Amino acid sequence: MEQQAKKIWIFDSTLRDGAQGEEISFSVQDKLNIVQTLDQLGIDYIEAGNPGSNPKDLEFFERVGQLTLHHAKLVAFGSTRRKEEKVEDDINLQALLSANTKAVSIFGKSWDFHVTDIIHTTLEENLRMIEETVAFLKAHGKEVIFDAEHFFDGYKRNPDYAMQTLLAAQKGGADYICLCETNGGAFPDEVSRIVAQVLPQLRVPVGIHTHDDGGMAVASSVMAVLAGAQMVQGTLIGFGERCGNANLSAIIANLQLKQNYQCIPPENLHKLMQTCRVVSEISNVRLHKNMPYVGKSAFAHKGGMHIDGVNKAPASFEHINPESVGNSRRFLMSEVAGRSTLIERIQKVDASVRREDEVTTRIINQVKEMEHQGYQFEGADATLEMLIRKQLGQYRPFFRVEKFKTIGEQQAGEETASAAAMVKVVVGGQAEMNAAEGNGPVNALDCALRKALERFYPVLRTVHLTDYKVRVLDSSNRTASKVRVLIETTDGKESWTTVGVSVDIIEASLIALIASIEYKLIHTSV
Repeated sequence: MEQQAKKIWIFDSTLRDGAQGEEISFSVQDKLNIVQTLDQLGIDYIEAGNPGSNPKDLEFFERVGQLTLHHAKLVAFGSTRRKEEKVEDDINLQALLSANTKAVSIFGKSWDFHVTDIIHTTLEENLRMIEETVAFLKAHGKEVIFDAEHFFDGYKRNPDYAMQTLLAAQKGGADYICLCETNGGAFPDEVSRIVAQVLPQLRVPVGIHTHDDGGMAVASSVMAVLAGAQMVQGTLIGFGERCGNANLSAIIANLQLKQNYQCIPPENLHKLMQTCRVVSEISNVRLHKNMPYVGKSAFAHKGGMHIDGVNKAPASFEHINPESVGNSRRFLMSEVAGRSTLIERIQKVDASVRREDEVTTRIINQVKEMEHQGYQFEGADATLEMLIRKQLGQYRPFFRVEKFKTIGEQQAGEETASAAAMVKVVVGGQAEMNAAEGNGPVNALDCALRKALERFYPVLRTVHLTDYKVRVLDSSNRTASKVRVLIETTDGKESWTTVGVSVDIIEASLIALIASIEYKLIHTSV
């Protein structure tokens, strides 16, 4: 009989810790959308910010109460009362109560150095601040998570005092005590050892909160759980202050698939990659291709021997089934991938095609010819699929670009170039002309093309570029050299990459843009 999975409570801090990451800025609507997305995945706690810190968070807490959450508890975040102040007079604690959340997360100092040299108070006063704050919030009916800030640094230098801070939180009535590895420099074995030493001294469940400054946040979090921690804090895709927070998507998959823990409802695990993509889009950050489990390259195979092995036995080169987290296996077209890779790609479009068929030879020859011209299909799956569809007769043109024009300019001393583009398209005998401005000619061309087509294909309103790369193929020809343009596009749910090659960078970009739009339209109509 299979042993029942042990529950681990997942505490997501994307909206608070994640918002401290460089170039991250959430609108109120962004935060509301992320709350709903995390709730649908089955996250237990969503830390949403400090209601007393800024007007944006005040508005958020007013509006979030109108949402119906099916799984998650919303958490307001704050600190212990100020030193030498009555707890009932602390305006930040009053703000926490006004947020009307069922749970609150309170951080307090557990490193004696921070107590004496950062907040400039006595060790005894800090203990009173912790206990009184927790007790005050419990008296008002709140579930309280106490975050022991800098706990591991404090414990390594003064274990007796670090433990006293935890016991003060426990005495105040804390529901969880979370040990914070705030500086991100501890090794996983240290975290495991210290968690194991702390647990017998507490009656309260323990959590773990790590940062990734040493690249070990996921490992340290997993080791803490194996040592007995019952809550894991982090951000879903790992962004946050400095090098980021513990990547919850990797932690959830590691614990749930490999260690028989339940972090989210089992029926939701296949939503993991899609949820990460949605949060990435809302946050306006790229989901890195090489992220464990949820990255586009997590199950991408390039070498011929690897591909052959995966085809024969997937477990030979894949540590899990990609579909279990909503990802999929990809075989990359390249000079080392071999003929069998292309056959596999053809059969994804039409399973009836065989290696010995004439159309297979035609496709292979066309791929070789285009590669000779400078095309590269590794990582440009959408362009390769469109090529295959054309050869198989499974393609119809959705539109024709009749003419286009771009105009660029840049003011002296300004870093950003502005540009305008005009595009005329023909769809089923109807012509449409549109113009747009952008940051550079390619951005302007992309905007103008999609604006012209949205009249006919409203679904394109959800589509936008997420990455753009240019490579000069033959620098010996200098300004007459061919360029290869790779663009990555998304509709907020999926992403795909297309490629274009020309001696003209604008034309190469247009080739890739057209292929990108056609790919979306053909998959919408299939």
